[in-house]
Amino acid sequence: MKTSRYTDAQSIAIKRQAEGGVPVAELCRKHGMNNALFHKWRAKYGGMDAAMVSQMNAMDRAIGTPLMEWMAPAPGVAMRHSGDIESPRAKEPSMGEIITIGLDLAKSVFQVHAVDEAGRVVLRRQIKRAQLLAFFADLSPCLVGMEACSGAHFWARELGKLGHDARLMPPSYVKPYVKRGKTDAADAEAICEAVARPNMRFVPVKTEEQQSVLMMHRARDFLVRQLTQVSNALRAHLGEFGFVVPKGVQNIERLLTLAEAGNLPANALNSIRLLAEQFRDTKVKIEDVTAEISSASDTDSTARRLKTIPGIGPITSSVLAATLPDASGFKTARDLAAWLGLTPKPHSSGGKERLGKISKMGNRYIRRLLYLGAMGVIAARRRRPAGDDWLWQLLERKPVKLVAIALASRNARTVWALLKSGESYQVARA
Repeated sequence: MKTSRYTDAQSIAIKRQAEGGVPVAELCRKHGMNNALFHKWRAKYGGMDAAMVSQMNAMDRAIGTPLMEWMAPAPGVAMRHSGDIESPRAKEPSMGEIITIGLDLAKSVFQVHAVDEAGRVVLRRQIKRAQLLAFFADLSPCLVGMEACSGAHFWARELGKLGHDARLMPPSYVKPYVKRGKTDAADAEAICEAVARPNMRFVPVKTEEQQSVLMMHRARDFLVRQLTQVSNALRAHLGEFGFVVPKGVQNIERLLTLAEAGNLPANALNSIRLLAEQFRDTKVKIEDVTAEISSASDTDSTARRLKTIPGIGPITSSVLAATLPDASGFKTARDLAAWLGLTPKPHSSGGKERLGKISKMGNRYIRRLLYLGAMGVIAARRRRPAGDDWLWQLLERKPVKLVAIALASRNARTVWALLKSGESYQVARA
């Protein structure tokens, strides 16, 4: 069996002089001892006296382990420098022990907070964007939490390809776990804590196709806002010259005709023509994007089923299908209506129920589309004779806009039912 040419007495002498402040490297050179072997010896026998070292050497020889070669402690036992026995939990955790990671997303520098199975912090560091995927590729599959913000769905898809369980959370649900202050490290720690909560609600990771559909909706909504701005500008400018038409974007062309026929100064007329050109160009773009959305909804089976609900057209069905691919995230139909902000906001305490106005939380775009669709259904119903149906009875007792909110909430619950069952809408029989 191989033995070391260095004695334990030399090692003990070096250790004692090092405790007095003499550099270890200098002592090793003086005694002719290898520096690395001394550190191995101190890691294994550093807290023992000569008698205990002799006993350990005897045990090493009995099990066939060389005197000065490092041997990992037996399973369940780790040796401190003081010679005491400690549990494996006190060992320095390794990269392989990472179980949960909180990732604070950013544009260039990301913050990582990793813990092991016992919740102890294993890693805290910043990672640049170009190094992020390489960092996660070297890790074993683990749970990765992120806030549902800009770029979150892209990173969730990329980490999913590497075998990690990437989950997105609304930032408002993560905020209560921030201990103090606003730093990237504190945010990453809060994300790591929140993602491990058993009752946490997660945002479904969207595919590239779903995000492309939602991008069309956002582009259309942006163009509609621009069209409204140009319309308001035209009305305001021409109102100064006495040209006024009824409200509605459909009356803008009539306003422009009056302006061309009127005796306007050359400078004013040139400005109006500039805005009129932008108005017509924006209107054409909106029509093109709307046609693309309608075409996409015709090819989507979920959107086709949702279009059978009265008050839900191709635009609303398309955004619902892209935002809610399944209803598994909502236990009941009311949960979906509450998520869209169509349910009363409670102010209850002491056993007394107090319900206020609707919360208006969640996706404002979908809520607006459902409300506009409900107003269209109400307008069509008021043109027909009176009856005993639910909508007519509600219209007789409540204001129109309140009925529209009730109908929008009802349609949201119907959407949940169709997503859950996979069926199409069927009109209730009398």
